[in-house]
Amino acid sequence: MSNPLISAANKPVAFLSVSDRVRAKNFYSSQLGLQVLYEDDFALVYNLGLMSLRISEIATFQPQPFTVLGWEVTDIVSSAKQLAAKGIKTKRFDSLEQDELGIWCSPSTAVRIVWFEDPDGNLLSLSDPVV
Repeated sequence: MSNPLISAANKPVAFLSVSDRVRAKNFYSSQLGLQVLYEDDFALVYNLGLMSLRISEIATFQPQPFTVLGWEVTDIVSSAKQLAAKGIKTKRFDSLEQDELGIWCSPSTAVRIVWFEDPDGNLLSLSDPVV
């Protein structure tokens, strides 16, 4: 058997696009508290622990209508309250039954999820760990 091209030893990288890098840096650094690894002419790069996040500015950005990045958190209720305290509004969906904090509970897995958007409308989420 040959060596695989990609294995569990290779660190994944997530990518996001935005229309305004300065505004994105304020949101991801100041509001979410992510650590900048470096910034160059092409991207703003954050440390996500097991992976990095490259945020690139593009002139004709259009956000996707689905979740593009999410994090598992240990306390979804506390995390949703922290979003609100930082002025980050949770995203509400007409088709989902969400509580007063915007948390939805999946009927098939009982995983709880809260969605929110970055300044460019990228849909982000926080959720309970999958067990």
